[in-house]
Amino acid sequence: MMKLLPALTFVAAIGSGVVGGVFFAFSNFVMAALARLPVPSGIAAMNSINVTVITPTFMTALFGTGLICLVLIASVFFGWSQSGSYWLLAGAMIYFVGNPIVTMVFNVPLNDALAAVDPASANGAAVWANHLSEWVMWNHVRTVTAIVAMACFIMALI
Repeated sequence: MMKLLPALTFVAAIGSGVVGGVFFAFSNFVMAALARLPVPSGIAAMNSINVTVITPTFMTALFGTGLICLVLIASVFFGWSQSGSYWLLAGAMIYFVGNPIVTMVFNVPLNDALAAVDPASANGAAVWANHLSEWVMWNHVRTVTAIVAMACFIMALI
């Protein structure tokens, strides 16, 4: 297992970077662009994104990296004296909590609430306004934690 550790760390760094890049785009311009649309159009566009994002490629990047992080966390306890173990543990924990967990606990329920409203209703406008603040805030968390995790994985490898 310890022989696989550098390769798993490298894959976790790449996965964290890819996921962080996707979330960075949403935090920096995608959500701002959707907010400029009329409310029903913004909701429709976001709901469409939420359906089309569920692809094997993106789910593997997001949750596969999380799974690798669980393996890395376990491996650290069997090789704690290894060089870079602190960086490895930090990166794996930061990614796992900041991405798969935050996604499932915060972003997905907000997406589900958005999908359940009538986009043309007053309630739809209220849910959209909440989505634009709450969802984006949690997306910032995902962005930062993915990028920090990537940096930790790189530090673990050098």
